[in-house]
Amino acid sequence: MGIQSKIQRRQREYLTPDEVEKLLTACKTSSRNPVRDYAILLLMYRHGLRVSELCQLKLSDVNLELGELYVNRLKGSDGGPHPLYNGESAAIRAWLKERKAMNPSADCETLFISERRRPLSRFSVFVMVEKLAAAAGLDALDIHPHSLRHSCGYSLVNKGTDIRVIQSYLGHRSISSTVRYTKLNHKQFAKLF
Repeated sequence: MGIQSKIQRRQREYLTPDEVEKLLTACKTSSRNPVRDYAILLLMYRHGLRVSELCQLKLSDVNLELGELYVNRLKGSDGGPHPLYNGESAAIRAWLKERKAMNPSADCETLFISERRRPLSRFSVFVMVEKLAAAAGLDALDIHPHSLRHSCGYSLVNKGTDIRVIQSYLGHRSISSTVRYTKLNHKQFAKLF
């Protein structure tokens, strides 16, 4: 199936929190690298990471003592430190333990590596997300890594987070990139009158 037909078939660009949970659960049961893939999906969703931002994360971008992840935004977006939330530190620690056991070369500074002990590629993340979506019963949604970034914005809007805070969190330079998530908020008109 071509990219254009997949885009036309795609129902929406984001996942609900329940769908994200199904995807995370599928990591534990259907992944060749469950610890790594769980940490990847959790960070992509919680921090609205683009796939390239995830693949370029370095070991030095994680400070478990301070509970921080430094997000280097791409595409002219603003980066900065993000706090690590519920379960993220534990997921990263578990992955770092496995990563160390893989004995990657000393010059490999990327946080997430492949089974070949090389930096993880964008393509590998796309394939992993597609396989896990199928395992979670979500393949009809044509989920891709950027769906997790959109899911982050959708979730924050539906929690009532101020749009300017979301803009800063996702690294958008222009508020127009962030405002689109308000269209997804089914509660936005609930208290107008």
